[in-house]
Amino acid sequence: MECPFKSGSEPAYYGSYLAVDRLLGLQEPVSFVEGKLHAHDEMLFIIVHQTYELWFKQILHELNACCEVLQQPSADDDGPDMTVVVHRLKRIVEIWKVLNHQVDVLETMTPLDFLDFRSSLEGASGFQSTQFRQIEATLGLRMENRFRPDYYKHTEVGGFSEADLAVITDAEKTTSLLKLVEQWLVRMPFFGETFWIGWEDGAGEGNGTGGEKFWSSYRKLYEASLSDRDEKTELLGKFDETFFKSGAGDFSPAALRAALFIMLYRDEPLFRLPFALLNSLIEIDEQLGNFRYRHLQMVRRMIGTRIGTGGSSGEQYLQGAVNKNYVYKELAGVITFLIERRNLPQLPKRLHRALRFSSVEG
Repeated sequence: MECPFKSGSEPAYYGSYLAVDRLLGLQEPVSFVEGKLHAHDEMLFIIVHQTYELWFKQILHELNACCEVLQQPSADDDGPDMTVVVHRLKRIVEIWKVLNHQVDVLETMTPLDFLDFRSSLEGASGFQSTQFRQIEATLGLRMENRFRPDYYKHTEVGGFSEADLAVITDAEKTTSLLKLVEQWLVRMPFFGETFWIGWEDGAGEGNGTGGEKFWSSYRKLYEASLSDRDEKTELLGKFDETFFKSGAGDFSPAALRAALFIMLYRDEPLFRLPFALLNSLIEIDEQLGNFRYRHLQMVRRMIGTRIGTGGSSGEQYLQGAVNKNYVYKELAGVITFLIERRNLPQLPKRLHRALRFSSVEG
C-alpha cells in the first residue's frame, strides 16, 4: 500500500489511511448469497474472527520486537531496551484480556443461530489460524510438548495450505522467546565469587563458594518454611532436581536459580524490570490458557461433543490443549519454592550495592 503521507501528496483522511473501504468489504457471509438461508449471526462470527486475526498480527509484532532485543549479546537489565520489552509484554497481556472478552460477544449467538451456517465452515475452523500457531511457536511451545501433536498441522478435513505450513515451519525454526529468556537468565552475573567474598550466613554450611553457601542456606530456610501438611521429602527432592540437577522443561538449573533469585529479591532496584518481565510471561501464559478454556466452553455450548469443523475431536482435543499446552509453567512453578520475605538471607554488601546501581568497590 502506498504511504498516505508521502511528501507532496494530498493529506490522508481517516478512512483512506486505515483503508476502511477495503477493510469493511472483507465480510462476505456465505449464507447471504441469493438462494441460501440468510443466517444473521454469520456476520458476527466473521467479524469476531477477523478481529482475532488482527490482534494476533499485533501480538506477533510485539513478540518479534521483544525477541530482537533479547537476541542481543548482552541485554541491559536496567536500560531502555529492557524497559521496552517489559512494556510490550504487558501490552500483550492486555490484548489477550480483550481477546478473552470477545468470547462473551460471540456467545450472544445461540447454538441454533450457529447451526444456520455451520455447514459452511467445514475445513475452515479457528483451529487453522496460522498466526495463532506462529504465536505459540514464537512464545516457545514445542511440538513434543503439545497435546496430540498429530492434530497440530493437519486435520482430517482440509488441514493447512502448503503456504501456511511453510510459514508455521519457519516460525518453529526461529529462536523462541522462551529460549532467549532462558539464555538471558543464565547470563545473570550475580553469583560471581567477587560479590560473595567473606559472606557467611547462620543457616549456611560455611564452606564452598559464595553462591553455593547461599543456596545451601536457602535450602535449609525453605525446608523450615514447609508445614506438616506439605510433602517435605517430595518438595525437597523437587527443589534439588529443579535447581541443581536437570532443571525443568526447557529451563536449565542455572536459569531457574536466577529466576528464583529475581523473585526473592524483586524489591531490589536492579531486579524490578527482570521481575516484571518474568511476571508478564507468566501472565501471558495464564491469559493464553484462559483463551483456550473459553474456546472450549464455547464449543461445548455450541456443538456439544460433535466433531469440530476443522476435523479435530472437538471438545476432547480442546480440553487436552487446555491442560497441556502451557509454555511457561516451569517458570510459574518457581513460585512453589519461595519463602517469606522476612526470612530471606541478607545479601553481601557488595552485591546489595550492585543491585542498587552503586559501585561494587569497597
